Amino acid sequence: MTETTHIQTVPPGDGAKPRSPEYRVAVDSLRGLRQDLIHDAFAYRPLPRRRTDGRFARRLPGRLREYTAWTPHALIVVAALISLALATVDTRGPAALTGLFCAVPVLLTMVRPVGAFWASMVSTPIVAVLGSRWGEWPWAPGGFVSHLTVLTVVAMRTRPRAAGWMWVLTGAYALLADAGIGPTNTYGTNSAAMLILSAMILLCVTVWHIRRAAVQEVTAQQTVTAHERSRRTLLEERTTIARELHDVVAHHMSVVAIQAEAAPYRVENPPPELEKAFATIRENAVAALTELRRVLGVVRAEDYEVPDAPQPTLADLDGLLANVRDAGLSVDKAVIGAVRELPQGVELSAYRIVQEALSNTLRHAPGATARVEIGYVLGGLGLRIVNGPPPNPGLIKPSPGAGHGITGMRERVTMLNGEMTAGRTDDGGYEVAVFLPVALPDEGDV
Repeated sequence: MTETTHIQTVPPGDGAKPRSPEYRVAVDSLRGLRQDLIHDAFAYRPLPRRRTDGRFARRLPGRLREYTAWTPHALIVVAALISLALATVDTRGPAALTGLFCAVPVLLTMVRPVGAFWASMVSTPIVAVLGSRWGEWPWAPGGFVSHLTVLTVVAMRTRPRAAGWMWVLTGAYALLADAGIGPTNTYGTNSAAMLILSAMILLCVTVWHIRRAAVQEVTAQQTVTAHERSRRTLLEERTTIARELHDVVAHHMSVVAIQAEAAPYRVENPPPELEKAFATIRENAVAALTELRRVLGVVRAEDYEVPDAPQPTLADLDGLLANVRDAGLSVDKAVIGAVRELPQGVELSAYRIVQEALSNTLRHAPGATARVEIGYVLGGLGLRIVNGPPPNPGLIKPSPGAGHGITGMRERVTMLNGEMTAGRTDDGGYEVAVFLPVALPDEGDV
């Protein structure tokens, strides 16, 4: 009997001592520092122009509004000039050189923000060593303003974590400079002033970042919510239309089936071919009615009940106008052309369009006058519902569902292959114009 021994090889690294949480935090921190301030530090990132549709920019004239797009760039140039002026006044070294070292990092923030921070860290000790007659250390007056400006602009153009790293490195330089490295003929250190001021500025910038991110998130959520609300309203309107059409078509198909069944009994001794034809018509009508109820019946809610009364038509429009007048709306009606009977789907859609347009007038233009025009023209039906401007706009209350009534009307018009326009009139009112095509009686025989 042979005994086989399996020796398991421990993968490299499995036997190593597990890293402590402090070590992992330090490694993650160094990785974050490298990602924020070292990786692609001098990448080209031009400062974008400011939007010209802001609250204050919209009030300015056209030419001046265009100039406001360069406001951030102008502010940075002004800060660079201030740093240049402070660096060249009362300096013990070459004024042009110290001014250049103070102004260049500020201007660099417009194209290479992270690189501007490192340029400021390099230029700060150079300007301080060249010295100022005022004796500040480790930041000369020009370098002080330059470094604060660079910290502010770079923090606004990067992430809050990068701003924290910049403040830590600034504090490390301040501690190193105050530890005895540097000139000794100074009146005092301004490290505390730099760290306190920069901390306050960076805190404000971080709060600004957080607020802007929150506003963007809320705006995105509101956009998604509005889109979903619009889709839900559209589906609800289509469901309502499908229910109404189901009732209309089901009624007609039932009449066809009943008439086909009763027709043979109205003729004495009908031929077998006629009886068979009527039987086939009835079978097809019943089959179509069953399929229609199966397909369109799914749009009914569980608590939906088929209306006892028939669906409204244009003949019932006078009752609708009377109800609207009772609600306080002064409305007139005008009929153009010879009144004729139209398909029930067209009559129903026309009635609902007028009803929705008048409801919108009551909601959005209280106290205004309205006019309903119905035109029986060749090849279709024309509708025009127009209202005047509201006499007291202060009475209008904001409506969260604004625009959904127009969506429903467009759905009905699209279903009938019609055309619709809706918009404000020159006098401040609103107009809805609709054309619903209707085939002529003899078109189906051609």
